[in-house]
Amino acid sequence: VAERIATLKAAHPQQTGAIPLDLVSASGSGLDPHISPAAAIYQASRVAQARNKPLAEVEQLIKRYTEAPQWGLFGEARVNVLLLNLALDGLK
Repeated sequence: VAERIATLKAAHPQQTGAIPLDLVSASGSGLDPHISPAAAIYQASRVAQARNKPLAEVEQLIKRYTEAPQWGLFGEARVNVLLLNLALDGLK
């Protein structure tokens, strides 16, 4: 976990807030199809820079692909990473 925190801080020097838990922990497989909205926003500026896109556009897509808890009750809000990446790939 300490190594992941150091890596994230190095990759996101502009971020001064707490690192979202799901960015420093992993599921059993380490291949999660969703991340928390906080984790997506935490990475948004790096993604925007890497893709040469405006930050506001990336943040708008994060909001678009954020899914509510199941039936509005179970679990947490989550960002569908696959759909978000496909949408980012489709930006011109």
